[in-house]
Amino acid sequence: MKRNILVTLAIATPLMLASPVLAGNPAHVQQLLETNECMGCDLSNEDLRYAHLIGADLRNADLSGATLIEANLEGADLTEANLKGANLMGAMVTNASLNKANLDNVNFTQAKIYDADVTGASMNNLDITNAQIFNTGIGIGGEDPELD
Repeated sequence: MKRNILVTLAIATPLMLASPVLAGNPAHVQQLLETNECMGCDLSNEDLRYAHLIGADLRNADLSGATLIEANLEGADLTEANLKGANLMGAMVTNASLNKANLDNVNFTQAKIYDADVTGASMNNLDITNAQIFNTGIGIGGEDPELD
């Protein structure tokens, strides 16, 4: 009997002490999926994998930590959006505006990034492994030698 209680406590204690991952606002997710517009919305840590967000208005949205695996963001406006730590593995980011967006620690592994505007975006520690990047100001390397 005591052994059963100890086993139960050993299993249950970590579950009770674990902090839940805080997700964004479910109403904002519904708004985005219904209207394709969600300016300034809290979509942090949301699971939006495979979402069709073609032409979505996500200006100033908080997508930090969001899962956007294989999402289609073609023509989306993510101006000044916070995508810090988001997972865009295999995502399609074509003709999208990422002006002044926070792209720090974003996973763009196998993403297709064509003709995206990243003017003024913060891009520290990007993972662009096997990404296809064309006509977009994202690259590998340090400082531009022409700026010296």
